[in-house]
Amino acid sequence: MRALTIIVTTDDAERLRGALMLAAAQAALGGAATLFLQLDAVALLRAPIVAPRDDRHQAAGLPSLAALIAETLALDVAIIACQSGMALASMTTSDLPDGVQIGGPIGLLGQLDDKARLLLV
Repeated sequence: MRALTIIVTTDDAERLRGALMLAAAQAALGGAATLFLQLDAVALLRAPIVAPRDDRHQAAGLPSLAALIAETLALDVAIIACQSGMALASMTTSDLPDGVQIGGPIGLLGQLDDKARLLLV
């Protein structure tokens, strides 16, 4: 199965939720998945992680955004916070959930191979 890399660039919690669900599905099927949060998207990782529609999702039996991040990390999905996005949000490594890595776009693109799938959301 080809690896999947998803880049999230905005601070829209629902876009992040969708990206997390796709990455988790890829991992559940045995494929490698990476989620890269760039620029404004990084701020979504600041504790406490709460999304505007969490109540609605939980009422439908779905996890909150915080729980979905934890579940996705538990599936060995690499979640990477962009260094520039961290600076933009005035965040440090201590502001990130355990297991979230720090990186940049050059490192991310440098690790992709010819067969990797890349999605921008």
